[in-house]
Amino acid sequence: MNILKKFKLYVEDNWNKSSYVLPTAGRTVLAIDFMVFTLRLIHIFAIHKQLGPKIIIVERMMKDVFFFLFFLSVWLIAYGVATQALLHPNDPRIDWVFRRALYRPYLHIFGQIPLEEIDGKLLPINCTNDSEEIIAGLRPPCPNVYANWLVILLLVIFLLVTNVLLLNLLIAMFSYTFQVVQGNTDIFWKFQRYNLIVEYHSRPALAPPFIIISHLIVNGLKDQEKRITSMEAQVKPGKMTSTQIPIATVKPILRKNLH
Repeated sequence: MNILKKFKLYVEDNWNKSSYVLPTAGRTVLAIDFMVFTLRLIHIFAIHKQLGPKIIIVERMMKDVFFFLFFLSVWLIAYGVATQALLHPNDPRIDWVFRRALYRPYLHIFGQIPLEEIDGKLLPINCTNDSEEIIAGLRPPCPNVYANWLVILLLVIFLLVTNVLLLNLLIAMFSYTFQVVQGNTDIFWKFQRYNLIVEYHSRPALAPPFIIISHLIVNGLKDQEKRITSMEAQVKPGKMTSTQIPIATVKPILRKNLH
């Protein structure tokens, strides 16, 4: 009995409860980190003459996809809310309301259309209009059939706009973006290669925890460069006298003594 009591106290402790959650959360973080790290490797191919411009094309196409999703979301919300109000106006489950209004219209684009809710001849037999049974999950709600013809008409218009109009608009935007970048491939590649070289040149050479050594060396070189610059500034160019030395002679001597 004493062991069971200790085990109960151990489980009821909030810090001990977190030990059951942390492995799952850690696995999730590691999975997302691995995905981001793998995608980060694409940045290395920017130096390649053929793959570098393609990365720029993908980046610009992502902007085109953003505008496409903006127009698509407007049609999704309009069609989804209308069909939800016509087919299931009395469904008390909030999660299912959002699923039918947002998630299901998105699946309609890929051909997943629930005909048993739209066609009056294919209505499910084992359904109910009782709110308690619907909330308990015993039986699904019965869709309304008085406006199923209007739902079919809205579905036809929705698929026509999304699968034909918006999709072809997205393809046209992709084609324009590809032509713009492909026409200046060499310029984009050289600019991207320059940025990559400058980025890696400014990074420390050593990996953590030895990165502190690289920082100390870089700071020391910067201090020496400042001293050289200040000493060079003291030697003013002009008419050379017997006590003056040419600047071209002073610079190598200063750098040699400091290094």
